[in-house]
Amino acid sequence: QVQLVESGGGLVQAGGSLRLSCAASGRTGSIGTMGWFRQAPGKEREFVARIRWSGSSTYYADSVEGRFTISIENAKNTVYLQMNTMKPEDTALYYCAARRFGQNDYDYWGQGTQVTVSS
Repeated sequence: QVQLVESGGGLVQAGGSLRLSCAASGRTGSIGTMGWFRQAPGKEREFVARIRWSGSSTYYADSVEGRFTISIENAKNTVYLQMNTMKPEDTALYYCAARRFGQNDYDYWGQGTQVTVSS
């Protein structure tokens, strides 16, 4: 089992920055990839960014490329999402997720942290 706890959400003005954290615990040795997702009211959940647990590779959705940065601090089993130049359309509930080695889907999810960007 893997447990994920997000933190760092809040209210920020457009153009501002926010950093989300996701602390992983449990069988972290089984994790191959960590991802961030978000879900806005009335919309489906969408992919934001992902990083290999080793930190060797990252990938971003087009909507956040160049503005958001995903990183990992293995010593703390923590993944971060640095969000800069934020826009009102970034408003959503942000989730981190873990995908174990050999799995096609993310199988562990956090409870989510709310991010609101005011115009």
